[in-house]
Amino acid sequence: MRPSRLLPLIIATALFMENTDSTVIATSLPMIAMDIGVEPIALKLALTSYLVGLAIFIPVSGWMADRFGAKTIFTAALGVFMAGSLSCAWANSLEGFVFARFVQGMGGAMMVPVGRLVLLRSIPRNEIVQALATLTIPATIGPIFGPVLGGFITTYFDWRWIFFINIPIGILGIFLSIRFIPNIKEEQIPPLDIVGFLLSGMGLALLMMGFASGGHLVPLRVSIACVLLGTLCIVLFVLHARRTPHPVMKLGLFRLPTFRASIIGGSMFRVGIGAIPFLLPLLLQIGFGLSPLASGSLTFISAVGALFTKTLAKRVLELTGFRRLLIVNSLIGAAFIAINGLFTPMTPHWAIMLLLFAGGCFRSMQFTSLNAIAYADVSQRDMSSATSLSSVAQQVSLSTGVAIGAAALETSVWMRGAGTMGVPDFAVAFWSVAIIAALSSLVFLKLPPDAGAEMSGHRAFPRPQPSSGMETGVEPR
Repeated sequence: MRPSRLLPLIIATALFMENTDSTVIATSLPMIAMDIGVEPIALKLALTSYLVGLAIFIPVSGWMADRFGAKTIFTAALGVFMAGSLSCAWANSLEGFVFARFVQGMGGAMMVPVGRLVLLRSIPRNEIVQALATLTIPATIGPIFGPVLGGFITTYFDWRWIFFINIPIGILGIFLSIRFIPNIKEEQIPPLDIVGFLLSGMGLALLMMGFASGGHLVPLRVSIACVLLGTLCIVLFVLHARRTPHPVMKLGLFRLPTFRASIIGGSMFRVGIGAIPFLLPLLLQIGFGLSPLASGSLTFISAVGALFTKTLAKRVLELTGFRRLLIVNSLIGAAFIAINGLFTPMTPHWAIMLLLFAGGCFRSMQFTSLNAIAYADVSQRDMSSATSLSSVAQQVSLSTGVAIGAAALETSVWMRGAGTMGVPDFAVAFWSVAIIAALSSLVFLKLPPDAGAEMSGHRAFPRPQPSSGMETGVEPR
């Protein structure tokens, strides 16, 4: 097999490891919390700390790949992720577990964006949709087996063993990367925007930790201070980026309608999706009293639906185009998020699995479309900046989903005056994030009918090109 054909498989190794890890952990959260002596909802900090690590280091992933080479950064990232996995297995406190997940996030920040960048620079635009869908097919296998595997290990062995799964996979990925991934570098690279990196990293980290803590485990004033300081850092970064020739994140990309819709609308939709891996296992295990294995045996089916849809994405987009699909699918996907709030201990398991499967199908179609249209009008010169900014937005929105879902859950418990979480509290949480996901359809309404036509193949006629004097810092396509 030619090396070029192996690239998607090698890069999918990182996606497989990352996605398996997240789904395994989600299933095992209640048992991990019991073992280290904290409430299950406190482990939202562990989920958020991983996303914080991603958000801080993703902005520099493109620059580092251009400077040191894609192979060098990708293999180093696999090593860091493996080190974080071992640290998770040895953690004996919430603080230690949170830190270990942050180290994993550092590795994940380099793995996926750099791998995606290699593909985007190697294939023509009209093949991007299919290439991205093909890339994520092997990675989707992780969420299929992750919940069941995590539930089995947690129920019959020890939750710490779930983190050792990453080690043989990571070693294989490093071996294949060294042998087959080209060490692509850019000839002329601007200096790293250190000020922008520090401002964006501190701002994102403080915001997400402030939202995630929400006065839980730390005083409420500390959480509020984190949010205020994080907001200040982000505002300062925006001001800095507008005056800097080569900012760590090119905000001028937001002037492109397709990129703007993918980031803003996609972030709103991902808020709803980001809460599911946190809320659903807790509902099934705490609300319904199921074991981790039984819980994982139900939730894995949504990944099967996602895998099934990957093969249809290109064909559906050719028929509908990006705009129509994103509008309709966002509403359908939000409806399936809300349906999770209707589950009760009396709901037949076959019905739960059927609805989770259908929800996974629509969710996968939405993600494939969002990931593709983001790059529809981005020049090759700005591709690394676009992948970094898009990845940051994705992780921030997923973290926000966990924070909002947890906040809605805790608020419902407080309003009921109950001492523990109950099934009605989870319903409030699911419906809250579903509303935010549904509102993303308003963003997609603003897209032109032929948005991303070159990629989708739908009504493929020339679109007006931006003028050469466009003040965005984005090279016209």
